[in-house]
Amino acid sequence: MIPNDPMNVIICGVGGQGNVLASLILGRYFVDQGMKVTIGETYGVSQRGGAVMSQLRISKTRQPAPLMPSSRADLIVALEPVEGLRMLGQFGNPTVTVLSNTRPWLPMSVLAGEHEYPEVSLVLDRMGRFSEALWKVDATEIALGLGSAILANIVMLGALQASVLLPLEETAMRRTLEASLPPKRLEQNLQAFSQGQEAVKRH
Repeated sequence: MIPNDPMNVIICGVGGQGNVLASLILGRYFVDQGMKVTIGETYGVSQRGGAVMSQLRISKTRQPAPLMPSSRADLIVALEPVEGLRMLGQFGNPTVTVLSNTRPWLPMSVLAGEHEYPEVSLVLDRMGRFSEALWKVDATEIALGLGSAILANIVMLGALQASVLLPLEETAMRRTLEASLPPKRLEQNLQAFSQGQEAVKRH
């Protein structure tokens, strides 16, 4: 049972992190559970490296409108910390919960020395102060241990399932992953999902 109806979820990051895939997997899961789901996506200036934000609106009774009102998010899943803080400023409220990757994804302007990235600890501290609860997962570190940083999105889905911030039944969620991912990459992704679960259990 979703805690709010509609349940407003934001998944945010930058291009290349698999943000859209994560939102589609979650949307598919809830549709398979008989829910009504609307997904809206916003892309930054570039397909890869620009900001990407997906809005999932989940309802048991009616098809939600595609646009989430400002300050109405129930849950923000941040694949990138600064993007999470930015979404918190736009859609946050005193009862919002944030699940954030702790590793930044540095844009080319930062790598080239044109801009500075803020101190990650300060970003996370601010997210904690402006949300009801902050869950932190070093998803990128876990993903790199499995061979590819791109797996961080699936690590975050595993963390989300174990956190019970959303009602994601484990067996059904694994079936959704199996139906959504290429067979040749499935085993690696399932490992990422499991390690995301374990990271939250150690939280």
